Amino acid sequence: MPDAADVRARLRADCARCAGLCCVAPAFAASADFAIDKPAGHACPNLREDALCGIHAELRERGFPGCTVFDCFGAGQQTVQVTFAGGPDWRDSPGSAASVFAAFGVQRQLHELLWYLTEALALTEAAPLRRELTAARDRTERLTAAPAGELAAVDTAALRQEAGALLLSVSELARAGVRPRGNGRRRADRRGADLVGADLRRADLRGVSLRGAYLIGADLRGADLHRTDVLGADLRATDLRGADLSGALFLTRPQVAAARGDAATGLPPGLEHPPHWGPR
Repeated sequence: MPDAADVRARLRADCARCAGLCCVAPAFAASADFAIDKPAGHACPNLREDALCGIHAELRERGFPGCTVFDCFGAGQQTVQVTFAGGPDWRDSPGSAASVFAAFGVQRQLHELLWYLTEALALTEAAPLRRELTAARDRTERLTAAPAGELAAVDTAALRQEAGALLLSVSELARAGVRPRGNGRRRADRRGADLVGADLRRADLRGVSLRGAYLIGADLRGADLHRTDVLGADLRATDLRGADLSGALFLTRPQVAAARGDAATGLPPGLEHPPHWGPR
């Protein structure tokens, strides 16, 4: 089985081996996240000729915090270097641009699934489901190496639904033995809960499912999120200063980048404190 650290490293964006796909393929609208409107398939005006961002070091200051939160999980270089074997470049071959962008969209979803499946396989509690997880991981890996035509036919919605059910089972196993301090009973499932702006300072959230919960602007300073399922939770502007997420389940780089934290925020292996959190 591939080492989890090696897989995480491969699921990291390498902009030097891409062609600025994340700056061209997606659309974004003028908002608190983006200073301008940009249609899908059109290059951002900040994209340089070398396919790198011209304001990368100043994105937040220039009104583009949404760009700092986006993560392709390595799908960009996979699309350019593997799916299209280093070419054609969308800039040099406009006729192929649509197929390149479509492949990138599928690859991005496959790579995110690989992140979750890799995290699940690293959990000791997932042992009863190791065969199913390995099969799902291997199938997803094979798809990432498929040619563009085969990628276009991938039903990503079905894949995500199937993987989601499996990851939910893993979450239940991982959280089964965790109880809140001073209370022998598990707390209610908070999947999809509206916790926008909630005051959860120093909350004992161990073993709680916050899968898909809305935690925008919530205050989780000093909270304990050991074995807390945060898959798909919206952590935009969530205050995680001093919170312990070192044992959280299914946390991703985009979620971390969207939140606020500090040197005392604990993160799981493979995740680093983003620059805007300040020095460690």
